[in-house]
Amino acid sequence: MSKAILQTQTQCYHCGENCKEEAVSFDQKNFCCPGCKLVYEVLSENNLCNYYQLQDSPGQTQQNPVLGERYAFLDNQEIANRLIRFRDADSVHLRFHIPSMHCSSCIWLLEHLNRLDGGILRSQTHFIQKEIQLVYDPSRTSLRKVVEKLHEIGYAPELNLNELEQKTKKTQNRSRIYKIGVAGFAFGNIMLLSFPEYFAGGVYHGNDFHKAFSYLNLFLSLPVFFYSASEFLGNALLSFRQRVVNIDFPIAVGIVAMFLRSIYEITTDSGPGYFDSMTGLVFFMLIGRNFQSKTYDWLSFDRDYKSYFPIAVSRLTGQKEEPVAVQDLRINDRLFIRNQEIIPADVILISDQAEIDYSFVSGESRPVYCEKGDRIYAGGRLQGSPAEVVVQKVVSHSYITQLWNQSSGKTEIKSGFQTMVNHISRWFVVVTLLIATLALLYWYPQDVSRAMRAFTSVLVIACACALALSAPFTFGNMLRILGKKGIYLKNAHVLEKLADVDTVLFDKTGTLTHAEQAEVHYTGSRLNEDLSQAIASLAQSSSHPLSRMLARHLQADGASRSSVYDVKEISGMGIEGNHTPYFIRLGSRKFLQDEIPDQDVYRLSEVGVQVNGEILGYFQFRNLYRSEAAPLIQDLKNDGYRVAVISGDHEHERPYLESLTGQKEGLKFDMQPLDKLKEVNRIQDEGRKAMMVGDGLNDAGALMHSHVGLALAENINNFTPGCDGILLSKNFGSIHRLIRFAKSGHRIIVISFIISLLYNAGGLWFAVQGTLSPVIAAILMPISTSSLVIYTVLASSLKAYRLGFKK
Repeated sequence: MSKAILQTQTQCYHCGENCKEEAVSFDQKNFCCPGCKLVYEVLSENNLCNYYQLQDSPGQTQQNPVLGERYAFLDNQEIANRLIRFRDADSVHLRFHIPSMHCSSCIWLLEHLNRLDGGILRSQTHFIQKEIQLVYDPSRTSLRKVVEKLHEIGYAPELNLNELEQKTKKTQNRSRIYKIGVAGFAFGNIMLLSFPEYFAGGVYHGNDFHKAFSYLNLFLSLPVFFYSASEFLGNALLSFRQRVVNIDFPIAVGIVAMFLRSIYEITTDSGPGYFDSMTGLVFFMLIGRNFQSKTYDWLSFDRDYKSYFPIAVSRLTGQKEEPVAVQDLRINDRLFIRNQEIIPADVILISDQAEIDYSFVSGESRPVYCEKGDRIYAGGRLQGSPAEVVVQKVVSHSYITQLWNQSSGKTEIKSGFQTMVNHISRWFVVVTLLIATLALLYWYPQDVSRAMRAFTSVLVIACACALALSAPFTFGNMLRILGKKGIYLKNAHVLEKLADVDTVLFDKTGTLTHAEQAEVHYTGSRLNEDLSQAIASLAQSSSHPLSRMLARHLQADGASRSSVYDVKEISGMGIEGNHTPYFIRLGSRKFLQDEIPDQDVYRLSEVGVQVNGEILGYFQFRNLYRSEAAPLIQDLKNDGYRVAVISGDHEHERPYLESLTGQKEGLKFDMQPLDKLKEVNRIQDEGRKAMMVGDGLNDAGALMHSHVGLALAENINNFTPGCDGILLSKNFGSIHRLIRFAKSGHRIIVISFIISLLYNAGGLWFAVQGTLSPVIAAILMPISTSSLVIYTVLASSLKAYRLGFKK
């Protein structure tokens, strides 16, 4: 294939721009510059030319493509670290804003980057935000090469290092404002020039005025059709190329029909045309879209609720330890991280060593060994010995929430409401087009003007937007309200699942009982002060409620956190570690391999102490039950829910739990984490929908595999990725009201669906008769959609107020 220079104005095959001076010919195609030709060659060599089949000339111009040292600064590791979300030996995670992403061709190409650079493992786009998530292999490519590859194919990322850690402000879409201005100017003037048609029966003082005004109307309508209406026409054309029909398709058909019919009538002098209706339709539809956008931004619940993400962490000030919410973390804060706790920010390790499980971030469960001075990324989970770290970079709450949704390990069933909306939407536009066509064919022989009015009004008035928006806005508002109250749900689908629950399972320790309150007694050999502080240091390394109560009982604030090492914790059993000169084991009798006493002695929850192989004694805990436990269980039973308790403790408190729950069945004890998981699976195999409520420590598996898993949190960092929601302990007594709230959300959505269908039926009744102006239809459609959205928000807010979730 040879290259030739053409001295002619042609259109670039890649970007569609006119070649101003000379066109570069390659492979029998013309390009405006060598850069566009180079992109085509890269795509062709990698069998990616389907990119050009999705849309004509979808690329970006590549004039002046020489990069040279433009991105050399990305070789600087300090700068690269500000862009990297996560890094390990096998992968690096990035997220870029791509301003030039504008169509389905862009999405297709950007999600096939691994065929352009073998070092790119995967890529995923977010079209609305114009963002791309990338994961690459650092042994095969680099950050600089990835950015340069994006630039070469016309999708240079926006790299504003000064704003990387600031919240991006949403800018107003000025283009739509300009389109509204053009459409409004044309609409007003066309109506002014059409006054004789409105008030004088089409009688003009001279035929020349009639023709002049008609052609002037045609001239004024051109920028409206080709510029202002491009939002509808472009979306419709794109959906047609993808062999689907979206909500803009019938509107675009109506605009095109009125425009072409008007041209025909004016050029044949057979009528005045419908330019006033066409321009008015576009004008009011754009105003409606802008109004909807402002409404949705104002009610941006889906994004805002993430600001209430419920992770707390222990911050060290001198030797004092205090719980602090993630949103209050600052750079250079010193944190104390315990075994199995999530690290909520990018940090530098200041302890000698640590093992980090990054399965929450990358899906890889193999622990990563870190040494003093190493960087640890947000989302990692500490394993083993506790560690002290210093915050280097505070990450956004939405990033942690995103990880939560991606890594739950649950097989998510698609939303029932979304499935129903998809089924309705699939046929809605087709049925709308059919009704509009039948109305046109019915009225056309009798009255052409009425036929056009009926045709376009049907296309405009019918809208499935309200159906599609009811569930997201209802559940979004509910998530926001619950978040402010201290109840944090992973996503809107959890609310749907909550409404299906018929069985509620409770863990005992830390759930029905207070996690930080108990009467503690010690029986056994005397413990000297040095040994007591060593035991306190080891207990402080665990997040288990009994360990925390033991550390507090031994006044662990004075204990040296850095003196305990080689810590190992076995879920549901105990914890062990070294504190020179002691090797200490804390846990159950089974963990210490001690004989179990008679039942009459075996009365209380206890933690045994074994030092250097010798059992010294037991700390016994008399549990204090939450005051809300009894009324909560009674309320659940009154509402028809089955209630059960599955506990890792022994049966010494069975009599009290029988009186608390009012039942003898459904109380199971000596349940290890695997036993709790099996019990959840057994219940659900019977066809029941179980909700597990636990503390997220020894019941993480049960929380993950239940229909809904809720973790009860104190002011600690015991976040469990496998759960569906987290409740602050103060909201324990509101679980039954939470389920009622979820059920009310279902009812609100169903009512909004009915209202939407009635609106569409009523609108179509008037539209098919040709008595409804397309302009009026264009005004009513966005108002009805926005009003229905506002109804769902107000109704869910009112229900929240009645249930006590909102003041």
